[in-house]
Amino acid sequence: MKHRANQAIGIFDSGIGGLTVANAISKHLPQEELIYFGDTANMPYGDKSKDLIKSYALEITNFLLNEKKCKAIVIACNTASAAAYEYLRDVNKGATPIINVIDPIVEAVIADDTIHKVGLIATKTTVESGIYQEKIARRKPSLLQVALPTPLLAKMIEEGFYNDQISHAVIEKYLNDVILDGIDALILGCTHYVLIRDEINQHYNNQIKLFDSTDIVALKLKGILENEGLLNTKRKNENVFYISDMTENFRESAKMFYGEKINLELYKIWNKIN
Repeated sequence: MKHRANQAIGIFDSGIGGLTVANAISKHLPQEELIYFGDTANMPYGDKSKDLIKSYALEITNFLLNEKKCKAIVIACNTASAAAYEYLRDVNKGATPIINVIDPIVEAVIADDTIHKVGLIATKTTVESGIYQEKIARRKPSLLQVALPTPLLAKMIEEGFYNDQISHAVIEKYLNDVILDGIDALILGCTHYVLIRDEINQHYNNQIKLFDSTDIVALKLKGILENEGLLNTKRKNENVFYISDMTENFRESAKMFYGEKINLELYKIWNKIN
């Protein structure tokens, strides 16, 4: 499949948390057109089987590649990245760049020799998958690692609780866990957590390094597009944001995650497929 620089970048997530990644890509690559798909009809992916997540991811990727003619795919979801990235990569056979949100963070962490002990906070599903732990251990076995499931954080953020007393209390409760003692870096292993990055920084008095999937993934994507001659120089179309189910809450949350008001379009991809 021959791609052109003026084609869009496809981004998908199980819901709207991946809009934090889309926003970062838009800031670092302002000339690029983005087509975002949030599978809100099937969220959350965290309680789905790996095979089911792979099937969702494949159908969305096919929609973005075949119908929307995207030149690259970004899996803006930790759960989908863990469950489906290698599958999508193998099915795609290198025809289109596919980027997940896990590998760029792992690469950034292991490249930093000042880090001796890294912590991970994420959903229970992501922590139990062991994907971050395995990738770091294989490539840098000397690096100490700890991981803590933080299941309340994503739901708390989705309900609009951040930068307030409730979020402070929940964050303090988690980050005071002894398992995180002695870390000098922390991976924010969920796209939602970008919205509480400042609160986490405050907890640690800006004394540890934080790694999230926004700027790191955006810059990784930029490098790949540069290497493949696919960087756009002039955007002609506005970004498009699809979701597979619509509620008023999604409209309100989208602005929170993206950082500015956007127009969500309902697109029932599953009806189109089935």
